[in-house]
Amino acid sequence: MTRFPPPSTPRLLYTLYRSRTATSPPSPSPSAASSLLIGAFHFRQFSSGNLARAKEDKEPWWKDSMDKLRNIGISAHIDSGKTTLTERVLFYTGKIHEIHEVRGRDGVGAKMDSMDLEREKGITIQSAATYCTWNGYQINIIDTPGHVDFTIEVERALRVLDGAILVLCSVGGVQSQSITVDRQMKRYEVPRIAFINKLDRMGADPWKVLNQARAKLRHHSAAMQVPIGLEEDFKGLIDLVQMKAYYFHGPNGENIVTEEVPADMEEFVTEKRRELIEVVSEVDDKLAEAFLDDEPISPTDLEEAVRRATVARKFIPVFMGSAFKNKGVQPLLNAVLNYLPCPTEVSNYALDQTNDEEKVTLGGTPDGPLVALAFKLEEGRFGQLTYLRIYEGVIRKGDFIFNINTGKRIKVPRLVRMHSNEMEDIQEAHAGQIVAVFGVDCASGDTFTDGSVKYTMTSMSVPEPVMSLAVQPVSKDSGGQFSKALNRFQKEDPTFRVGLDPESGQTIISGMGELHLDIYVERIRREYKVDATVGKPRVNFRETVTQRAEFDYLHKKQSGGQGQYGRVCGYIEPLPADSQTKFEFENIIVGQAIPSNFIPAIEKGFKEAANSGSLIGHPVEHVRIVLTDGASHAVDSSELAFKLAAIYAFRKCYTAARPVILEPVMLVELKVPIEFQGTVAGDLNKRKGIIIGNDQEGDDSVITAQVPLNNMFGYSTSLRSMTQGKGEFTMEYKEHSPVSNDVQAQLVKNYKGTTAAE
Repeated sequence: MTRFPPPSTPRLLYTLYRSRTATSPPSPSPSAASSLLIGAFHFRQFSSGNLARAKEDKEPWWKDSMDKLRNIGISAHIDSGKTTLTERVLFYTGKIHEIHEVRGRDGVGAKMDSMDLEREKGITIQSAATYCTWNGYQINIIDTPGHVDFTIEVERALRVLDGAILVLCSVGGVQSQSITVDRQMKRYEVPRIAFINKLDRMGADPWKVLNQARAKLRHHSAAMQVPIGLEEDFKGLIDLVQMKAYYFHGPNGENIVTEEVPADMEEFVTEKRRELIEVVSEVDDKLAEAFLDDEPISPTDLEEAVRRATVARKFIPVFMGSAFKNKGVQPLLNAVLNYLPCPTEVSNYALDQTNDEEKVTLGGTPDGPLVALAFKLEEGRFGQLTYLRIYEGVIRKGDFIFNINTGKRIKVPRLVRMHSNEMEDIQEAHAGQIVAVFGVDCASGDTFTDGSVKYTMTSMSVPEPVMSLAVQPVSKDSGGQFSKALNRFQKEDPTFRVGLDPESGQTIISGMGELHLDIYVERIRREYKVDATVGKPRVNFRETVTQRAEFDYLHKKQSGGQGQYGRVCGYIEPLPADSQTKFEFENIIVGQAIPSNFIPAIEKGFKEAANSGSLIGHPVEHVRIVLTDGASHAVDSSELAFKLAAIYAFRKCYTAARPVILEPVMLVELKVPIEFQGTVAGDLNKRKGIIIGNDQEGDDSVITAQVPLNNMFGYSTSLRSMTQGKGEFTMEYKEHSPVSNDVQAQLVKNYKGTTAAE
């Protein structure tokens, strides 16, 4: 983007002169002209008021470029057509010159799916950034995955975007991941527009989808367009704002023909326009006045009202089309410019670290101090590539920037704009833009400034991993590459965790599901040429206590020389169900029964003991430990003695606190033909699932259930065989809840068996 230089001195003086003489007649008097010339030599003698006015006149150099900038994300359920839509957007904006499909037979694949794995599987794994220009506006786009296993990619994208397009399938309607994505958009307060895709498919019904969005997503929405025909007869769209019909001609739908509304549809279109005006009037006072006074509402009035309501997140305009058949994409691009906000219309907050993390509203202009957030990391050919969203200020190549989270001062060696996996070098970028920098060592979620302020952006919400696998390289020589791969993936993806099993010494990787971990094992093989053996998936169980239990433990050891002595008394109890913390330690000892310098060691001991419960060796959560008394010895007491006393005290009273095992429970949504409903429901009951909802959609039954993750391994194969390959399901983590007594007994028995064998 071109950045215009600030006005030169003569131009500034002329501006000042114009501002001074704005109230007087247009022809300047000789005295005014001569005073202007004198002012040129005595520039510094201008009053501060005039300088302030000059500053106001100077603003438009960035205002125009900021107003013509949009940062949007495209999010949806799996297979709703996000990547296909982005491909069409890039084609119409001239960014790419030919269209390739997601599962393309030509072997090229969609532009945004740049990873080989993405092209093979036909899914998006990483969110990809690109930019394009449409009608003089610059649009930064992030295409995100739809799979629940890669939900962090959606979180990261929405955190830094100003607007979003929620893509819905006109056949599938509002599906489980659509609800998750919509919830994420609400959490980050992102204004959005909806796009009902695939109107060319059999069974397409946009009005059904619109009603589902209102019911399931609580959307205050209305259609902005009416389709001309559906399924095979889908020919074009009618714009309810302009009251014009659009037809898309040419091999790729690039030639738009505008005609009047077909006579046979006039009545239906008028009714839908009235419905649109009514819905917007409910949230926009200005339009409501005109509507109640029965004044004619012009297209401009309606457009402005829709924009105000959308930016204020009170209304969601709904557009329609078929990305695959190249219909409806250009009007959607116009809608992005007309209805989604520019960076200065969105309020962003930072936390001031020098002032007890007080919330600070960022102006979002290039005039302020630099504030940028690293929201995504990638390992590129030239080292680590860090994606930055600039919230305020300007960043230039060669500048020194400060990482507030680590306190390091870093030079920006290279600044680029991304187009999927291609990059374009730039010299500088200002507020509102999304760029990438090379050679900057940082973690995902770090904040960068120019050093004049100590602000951090609020961090993204990162879900806990729900599944683990044991992995180890086949050959011992490739250990270096193997650990390098794991370190890189951990840095890039906050939901991917790596740990060591203290008993077996195996490397354990944890993530959001089977697909998530499979993809990483496959990437280790492809990108680092390391073959790894994978153990059976393991579920991340937890343990907790259900009642209060007292402890009074004396650790005493004498073996010549200084001994060990430490006594701790108190109780452990479960934390309240709504508690945000997982472990609490409280010291309520009155006096000096235990010297205060030993208290941290006692807390450390209890924390260490809680890392591994005695039932099945998994971490103990939601536990509160209260220290009420104790005893120490003047010579023999030490930090180690009290730490060991705490560990043994925890183990001794743990059984008395009636511990239970918690397992991750998944929210599963299935869509199966009605004739298989009974079989599928019976199978869910066998897997100890609780069915919480059963709706009918056409010939399909939509079942919602809560099922323990431990019983869901290999479910996709079972579902296919039960439904002749016609069933589909998605699942996401809901909560950890206690297992039944028989399952607990079996898990404890298995654990004791494996530890005894070792």
